[in-house]
Amino acid sequence: MIFDAPKFRDRTEAGRQLAAALTGFAATDPLVLALPRGGVPVGFEVAKSLRARLDVLLVRKIGAPGHSEYGIGAVVDGENPQLVLNEEAMALVQPSDDYVEAEKRRQLLEIERRRNLYLGSRPAASVLGRTVIVVDDGIATGGTVRVALKALRKDRAAHVVLAVPVAPRDTLALIKADVDEVVCLATPEPFVAVGRYYGDFAQTTDAEVIRLLREAEQFESKSSMRSAG
Repeated sequence: MIFDAPKFRDRTEAGRQLAAALTGFAATDPLVLALPRGGVPVGFEVAKSLRARLDVLLVRKIGAPGHSEYGIGAVVDGENPQLVLNEEAMALVQPSDDYVEAEKRRQLLEIERRRNLYLGSRPAASVLGRTVIVVDDGIATGGTVRVALKALRKDRAAHVVLAVPVAPRDTLALIKADVDEVVCLATPEPFVAVGRYYGDFAQTTDAEVIRLLREAEQFESKSSMRSAG
């Protein structure tokens, strides 16, 4: 069934609904990682509700030589940035080690540029041994989020939760192998597109991402005070 009306008014409302479904994680002192840009307004509401640190999780695709749209892997931001390769694509394309290394360095530079834009000199949060909640405004094919989740595993997060307002059931079924828990509010069938389930799905701007990340610093401060007490 397709919704006759949008399920969520906007990303803020979706984030509040998602936060209500995640209240049980508040006691774990979780780290909320949002996929920019659209995932940040959703993740902001989750972090606000859980009084958790909010950070961004930047993913940059590595394209095949001469065919940049065909992904052979990706670089994922973090305290220890991870290279995640698509083994099937790598076997088909067989790029040189030099090519992969050069593309990795190029994408790391772009990740660093975007992190500096969003967070200034603030370093990426460590996921080692932590409960990590990965948030986006919705999932269609799941390619980007699957890469992100695999990287968190490599970076030894203790418990990884994927939290999204809306996604197709078949995509979630594929993703479950890469995550400890999935929290999804709506799995409409047939699935049309993420934006179909929002009243307002205007593009999130860099300025909005920067503002929300700065506002979210107060949640981390309160969480630190609570932990200290």
